Amino acid sequence: MKTTRAIGLGALLFGVALTGAGGALAQYKKPYAIKGEAAVPVAATPASTAHFTCELRPFDGSKGIVCYGPDAIRKAYGLDGIIAGGINGTGQTIVIIDAYGSPTLEADVQAFSALFGLPPADITQIRMPGSTPFDFNDNNQLGWAEESSLDVQWAHAIAPGAKIILVAAATNNDDDMLAAQNYAISQKLGSILSESFGESELALQQLGPAGQAIFDANEKSYKTAGDHKISVLVSAGDDGAAGFDVNGVLQTVPVANYPASSPNVTTVGGTNLFFGTATNATPNGTYQGEVVWNEGPGSATGGGISKQFRLPDYQEGTKHLIPTSTGRGYPDVAYNAGVFGGVIVRLGFFGGFFVFGGTSAGAPQWAGITALINQASKQPAGFLNKSLYKLGKLGVLQPLMHDITVGDNSDLDDGVVGFSAQPGWDYTTGWGTPNAGLLGALMKDNGKN
Repeated sequence: MKTTRAIGLGALLFGVALTGAGGALAQYKKPYAIKGEAAVPVAATPASTAHFTCELRPFDGSKGIVCYGPDAIRKAYGLDGIIAGGINGTGQTIVIIDAYGSPTLEADVQAFSALFGLPPADITQIRMPGSTPFDFNDNNQLGWAEESSLDVQWAHAIAPGAKIILVAAATNNDDDMLAAQNYAISQKLGSILSESFGESELALQQLGPAGQAIFDANEKSYKTAGDHKISVLVSAGDDGAAGFDVNGVLQTVPVANYPASSPNVTTVGGTNLFFGTATNATPNGTYQGEVVWNEGPGSATGGGISKQFRLPDYQEGTKHLIPTSTGRGYPDVAYNAGVFGGVIVRLGFFGGFFVFGGTSAGAPQWAGITALINQASKQPAGFLNKSLYKLGKLGVLQPLMHDITVGDNSDLDDGVVGFSAQPGWDYTTGWGTPNAGLLGALMKDNGKN
């Protein structure tokens, strides 16, 4: 099923940073998707369910990057049996916020589904007021079309029974993105919201009152989502602990991303996943392990300490918080994000399938997991952090998650010392990635709320 429609909604405007249309100022968000190489088809054999050569390559990198399809990811995170048992997101709606959308979104998700044996997607694309015809010569729009494709296809891969609504902002400036977000929340389009984009927290702070207005408007929006039992999942960012000021200058100290640093969202960090055998990727393999995603500058998981938001109540008493820190620590959880070990995405406007990494992949898949939780518990989970930190501090989460204890998100090439993984919660991968049993614990706790 596919639907594309435009809606008539006045955008909420407020002062922001760079001069934009009509003399208004504008600060821009960037997507966190990283496109890798084109995926090369492989001849199917009885011993393999692989569709592309990168699904069968060695982990030593001698044949190039490895990649994963839905079967491998579901198995890695203990979701295959749950989905096969009928908990597939039926009756749930995942809302994805992006900019511009994609002119081939519907056809691409159906091609993705047909290749990997998924049911057809129930997808609606809403284009916000002020949207213009898609410009294939605009690299910014193409980047957002890639983001939209990744988000929709992989939310569907994890929750194939859920309805997906993509709300495409007219542009990627803050006021347009907020208008799309507010529309989704006010119209109660779904109980799960996924956002795979962000900007420098420092840059917004340097804008003074205009930047504070952006924080205030977005936090009001996220709190409203929480009041309506809407779960908000956001990506942690792809620059590691590094970040930029308002002039685009890389800083030599850690800089937080926003909205990843918001205390009112669940933030998803990134890992490098190894699934297959001890030496090779294969969709018929098993979970081999994960490390903190860090493939170099501009290709590492965000994570760190907010200088804008204080430590929220739910994080108080969490082990491994820096004792002298009074700021919100993030991420809360993690998911596969490596370009090496990326996921396969169909891009019809580029004529094929491609490998994608970035923390962008994690937010929509955690949104899919939330759809499974909501279906099984027969009620919306709402703000996930309340359950996550309660169970984590009780010691319940560690055996139910893949606890990532190796790696860091430093950018040593640029002199930025970041944060290291530790047992339990940490500033690179939060509580870790999902494993068998996690959904059951969250479903049970959701029933108590």
